[in-house]
Amino acid sequence: MTDQTTPDLTPIDVAHAAMEAAQNDDALRLRFFERLADCELFLLLDAEPIGDGPIEPRVFPVEDQSYVLVFDREERLAEFAGEAPYAALSGRVLADMLAGQGIGLGLNLTVAPSEMLLPPEAMDWLKNTLAHAPSEAEAKPEEITPPHGLPETLVTALDTKLAIAGGLARVAYLAGVTYEGGTKTHLLAYVDHMPGSEGALAQLVAEALTFSGIEAGALDVAFFAPSDPLCAALARHGLRFDLPQPEPQSTGPSAPGMDPNKPPILR
Repeated sequence: MTDQTTPDLTPIDVAHAAMEAAQNDDALRLRFFERLADCELFLLLDAEPIGDGPIEPRVFPVEDQSYVLVFDREERLAEFAGEAPYAALSGRVLADMLAGQGIGLGLNLTVAPSEMLLPPEAMDWLKNTLAHAPSEAEAKPEEITPPHGLPETLVTALDTKLAIAGGLARVAYLAGVTYEGGTKTHLLAYVDHMPGSEGALAQLVAEALTFSGIEAGALDVAFFAPSDPLCAALARHGLRFDLPQPEPQSTGPSAPGMDPNKPPILR
């Protein structure tokens, strides 16, 4: 995937600027929330955790509302707070932690163009949206064909999502598929995946649909061993995504723990 940010801008900065430039565009707000969910954020703490004890975020009152503060770069946190304890968490973990607590999220306050306050309702919405899990079904593919008619926004979203799944699979193909009985749809096929990663990989596809604003669309997910005869047809007809292969000690993302097409408007 090509990095579209400048050295001084982060993916959240870019998504925030696009959202602010077209505040009535649901697709751009969805994209901002997707970046927020996927990004590693640095949460300002009251004190260093003791052993395996719970973290204690520093809570700030703003206009009769409570907020915890996060930054998408360690340098930005240091610019705001100096030497201070912090925890590195993904946005999805923070949404799960804050949802239902009546606490909002202060993002990059005073240190970046993406500074903003996300109210508690936004964190509730994000958790609920991320909780939409794909359903399971069994069907036997009969024919693999090139993908046709899929929105470019979905292809881009898949490319972005698969870029954070390094180590969970070697390659994925987006293709058309015809099942026994004649049913036709599209398929995202993972080849040579890590055992036990099926749920996380399927969830990435579900989120790509949701945050593309086309959650009602159909996109099946399947897993193939490299020796499966269908892999040749997938390689011949499918759109290929090469997943990043991290160093052996690196780990892939955790399984991702209100209308999802209508994210809350942030002011």
